[in-house]
Amino acid sequence: MANAEHGGRAGNAFAAGAQTARVRLRALRVGLWVIAALLAARQVAAVLGTPKADRLTDLETWVGSDGVLHVKGSLYDSTQFTGTPFGGLVLKPLTRAAEQALGWGWTFGTLLLVVALGLVAARALPQPVSRRTALLAAPVAISLLMLSLPVRNALYLGQTSIIPVLLVLLGCFAVRGERACGVLIGLAAALQPTVLLFAPLLWFTGRRRAAVSTGVTFAALTALAWAAMPHDSNTYWVHHLAGVGLGRAADDLANQSLHGALLRFGLSGPLEIGLFLALGAAVAVLGLRRAVFYARDGQLLLAVAITGCVAVAVSPTTWQYQLLWVLLAVVGRVGRKTSDRFMWPVAVVLVMTLPGKMMLPNMAVLHPVRDNVVLIAALAAATLVPFLSRTSAYYRAPVPTDYAEPVRTRWKRVPLLPVPGRVLARPNLLLELLLIRVGYSAYQQVRLAATGGTNAGGRATAEHHGDQILAVERFLRIDIEHWVNHAVFKIGFLRDFFDFYYESFHFFVPLGVLAVLYVRRPADYRWARSALGFATLFALVGFWLYPLAPPRLMPGLGVIDTVHGVQDFSKPDYGTLTSLTNQYAAMPSLHFGWSLWCGLVIAILAPKGWMKALGLLHPLFTVSAIVATGNHWTLDAVGGAAVVAAGFGLTYLLQGPRPRTPGKTVEAGAEVPVPATGRIRS
Repeated sequence: MANAEHGGRAGNAFAAGAQTARVRLRALRVGLWVIAALLAARQVAAVLGTPKADRLTDLETWVGSDGVLHVKGSLYDSTQFTGTPFGGLVLKPLTRAAEQALGWGWTFGTLLLVVALGLVAARALPQPVSRRTALLAAPVAISLLMLSLPVRNALYLGQTSIIPVLLVLLGCFAVRGERACGVLIGLAAALQPTVLLFAPLLWFTGRRRAAVSTGVTFAALTALAWAAMPHDSNTYWVHHLAGVGLGRAADDLANQSLHGALLRFGLSGPLEIGLFLALGAAVAVLGLRRAVFYARDGQLLLAVAITGCVAVAVSPTTWQYQLLWVLLAVVGRVGRKTSDRFMWPVAVVLVMTLPGKMMLPNMAVLHPVRDNVVLIAALAAATLVPFLSRTSAYYRAPVPTDYAEPVRTRWKRVPLLPVPGRVLARPNLLLELLLIRVGYSAYQQVRLAATGGTNAGGRATAEHHGDQILAVERFLRIDIEHWVNHAVFKIGFLRDFFDFYYESFHFFVPLGVLAVLYVRRPADYRWARSALGFATLFALVGFWLYPLAPPRLMPGLGVIDTVHGVQDFSKPDYGTLTSLTNQYAAMPSLHFGWSLWCGLVIAILAPKGWMKALGLLHPLFTVSAIVATGNHWTLDAVGGAAVVAAGFGLTYLLQGPRPRTPGKTVEAGAEVPVPATGRIRS
């Protein structure tokens, strides 16, 4: 009887836990669908909120003087229409609609296509998938599509680029019968000729009827368009060689194909054409071989994505709204370790949702990479990325991540996050660099936007806040900025030292500390990096809520700008970063905040006393430099210290104490393994 009662209680507890898990999963799914709906609404608002002259510009090329869409003459007279003649033939019936009705219908129709594309892609994931993945895949896929640059451009321009991708997915995953599959893919090829590359994929994976049907459908529809519009067909297929030269110049940054990249590198003429054909053939052969392998492996969606990436690379012109194939490659699994699994998906999502200038700094040496970042991602997916086969032992069971043992804390509900907050393994370097770069770009944009996007936008408010800070400092008798500034200015070597320290050490020291921790102390790197990120986030809130003019930009105060020289207060100069930096983001001081973070991390983790002392000198020199150069108030340093304390505090609250031991307890007499993350610490 006791055993029965005990078993009943255990069974009830298990059932209650399962019910709680189902409720949480259901709530998460509803939340993701709400996010997808909000993103869709945002895209509609962005399109419809754009002035009429600037939205749906590809459709607007057909607008007549009476405000009703119609086509006179050739589709390609304006060189703005870049689709195939068959695409124009399909769209011609729509030209009888009123301009406004067509705009609304086109926008909402495109949204429905995006939703359908996300649903089909979610159902096409390689089987088997967990119940959690099956329930959450659709809203996640639709949200990513809504955020992607190709979908945003298609909505903005009024393009048909989503239709070929959807037709291919429907042909591969939704319809039954090889002939129906071939008809849909052939229809897609009639709208976007590079889709014909899917015919070899079908042929070499045993679906030969579908491959033949694809070719026949494409030829029939192209012939139909030629019969209906012979002049347009001759213009597209003969004069422009399958559309080459239509739209913008082929060397435009928007053309993310090998042809466009070679032209941007300065090549031209027969040399460029020959090199493009050779590279295109190599990419096509290698990419299609990989696609066939993954299709036979049971990863047909990945095979479709790889084939689409090949089409992106080898097409003479691949505009931004035609790049959805690259986003589909996010389904590939890369990496043997659990910690590496997020590297490829995050990289693809960042490439497909953010402009290249946010991914990489605006440096001339990096322009070839930044200007071709989407093409590089497509080439990597098609030819280089080692996607795992389903037969690999790591496909379903990657090497697990090492976690620190749970430790006692002063409060029961600390940490708030589960065990992964105390990871011991080293994070993926590429992923960290991408996140740091994107995070810093977002930091720059938010910092500048805090005053309306211009340095002069919040000048009056910032100067008023400067008067408030000065009044508080005078009350506290710490208004030393003017005295320190003029005293240092009179001593040449001291002025030069603080100028150099202010401009140089702000970035180099934090990056150096992060680099050392990443290599030598991976677990401590995660702890320190989280604290720095939270501190910076808190600082952004301060910049937004309290724009503040530094002493050097306060009229009548008499503080000398030792770094940048005499200032025009209406157009303050900050060297080459003036257009990217908010001059009125002084409170809190991240110069001092980041230096204090460095000093604390070194003081806590450094093994020797002299290292700790040297680390603590950095915030001391930094606070002296920011005051001596006139770039910050004394209270700004107090604000910097406050956000750093809040950053460490939030890290502790979410993740618990800093991990100090390996993730597994070693029993007495057992052999002590050396962890992959470094030396064993006692």
